[in-house]
Amino acid sequence: MTDSCFQLKGSVVTTILLEVQTFSLDDITFQLKKKIEQVPHFFNQAPIIIDISKMKRGITLDEFEALIRSVSALGLGVIGWRCHPESLPVWKGSVSIPLLPASKARAIQTVPEIKEEVSPDVVVKTVVEERLVPQATKVITKPIRSGQQVYAEGDLIILAQVSAGAEVLADGNIHVYGPLRGRALAGVKGDREARIFCKSMEAELVSIAGNFMLSDALQDIVWKDSAQVLLVDDSLEVTPL
Repeated sequence: MTDSCFQLKGSVVTTILLEVQTFSLDDITFQLKKKIEQVPHFFNQAPIIIDISKMKRGITLDEFEALIRSVSALGLGVIGWRCHPESLPVWKGSVSIPLLPASKARAIQTVPEIKEEVSPDVVVKTVVEERLVPQATKVITKPIRSGQQVYAEGDLIILAQVSAGAEVLADGNIHVYGPLRGRALAGVKGDREARIFCKSMEAELVSIAGNFMLSDALQDIVWKDSAQVLLVDDSLEVTPL
């Protein structure tokens, strides 16, 4: 028996989700290009998923393929697409990229009650609850250098700075007790209650459950001051601490 020539491992990769609400190829291309120009090194060859779940009208295969080509021409890597399971287009099997399942937020699952009849007059009910056990908090004491990526399955606490070009991700909250100059993504598996806290907001990008804000918007709200980032409805809110 020969040794295996490869290994399969899971990894954490920041993926951009492009939610198309109204199809206009020129407008989408123009607005996306403006976003890329703000943080070019973040978007360069970044994997992106096109989501048409919230479109107000249908989209043809020709239109969708044209969108894929336009997004790819901007230097992004289109790795798949999403659509509501009940609104799949007739051309779903003909598109050039794979259909990906919708992401699901982590939640508590309650199993339906099981009834056991002991006698005609007595019914015993058993309810089984499956709860997600919070992962341990990861604490980092050294600065996160440019090009580094740190991921925590629970909360992430950093007792130093996050340099420009660095990336920190967590399933839960992110606390940075120093300048946050890189990218911080909390609630990466869909936790909409996650938050980001930092001593000095200088971030290139902040994100909660896939909803992100770039540095140009942050500079108009809170800049080089302590701040928290939270998700309200479908919009990020940044407030001083």
